[in-house]
Amino acid sequence: MILPVLAQSASFLRFEQLGLDPVALSLGPLDIRWYSLAYIVGIFFGWWLLTRLLREPGAPMAKRHADDLVFWITLGVILGGRIGYVLFYKPDLLLRPLEVLQLWEGGMSFHGGLIGVVLALTWLCRSNGLNWLRVHDYVAVCVPPAIFLVRMANFVNGELWGRVTDVPWAIIFPRAGPEPRHPSQLYEAAGEGLILFAVLWFLFWKTDARYQPGKLVGVFALGYGLVRFSLERVRNPDAGLENLSWGLTMGQTLSLPLILVGLYLIMTAKGRRQRVEPFAGTESVA
Repeated sequence: MILPVLAQSASFLRFEQLGLDPVALSLGPLDIRWYSLAYIVGIFFGWWLLTRLLREPGAPMAKRHADDLVFWITLGVILGGRIGYVLFYKPDLLLRPLEVLQLWEGGMSFHGGLIGVVLALTWLCRSNGLNWLRVHDYVAVCVPPAIFLVRMANFVNGELWGRVTDVPWAIIFPRAGPEPRHPSQLYEAAGEGLILFAVLWFLFWKTDARYQPGKLVGVFALGYGLVRFSLERVRNPDAGLENLSWGLTMGQTLSLPLILVGLYLIMTAKGRRQRVEPFAGTESVA
């Protein structure tokens, strides 16, 4: 397959033709990158969206909790995402500690960031006597837009490209060799970001899912896990992690627990439904 694809490579779009620059703004010696902005905008948009959801009757926390949550989630995303990337994908960086701190070069693990966020939310909930699962439900609705922005930033960076292909929309990425590849970053932006957000948004506003503790975060975990597991077939895995001894990529391996936990939370959500006394609004929900 490779030779025919290479022979036709002149007909495929080259990444350089898109005119994309990883640097959004240069201020003297300081470069502000789209990748960094994606995290910043994603976190603050998520905070704004969360405060909007908390206005509805039956909210599991007050706006003051959401304000505190921004700091802890940011810490969880950065520390968890970077530590997870090093442990899951680049353990050799442990031999070069200074490179671990170079976040502007990219290299964040979603699964590691997720663990960091869960730990941060757990601490916040225990410290304030909040319902752990219901807080996660509300936060889960706000996460996909940030994933969308980060995946688009991955595309602008020309990183995390897909496997070699001959589909008409394939792109030749400069750091990936001469073969045209799937723009898998865009697939993930659509699946993990836009589609998952649409599903969660519908469930929050058009159903009683938010009154069944664990249902929304379960849908998030299941949805992300399935999309990521499936797209690993077209996403190019990190070197050395293509096919682990059990036959899966690292991305698929890390997604399996999400799928299983998501299924469990969804299937048991109705049994956890209880009378909800809100932090916001005046209406209790049976």
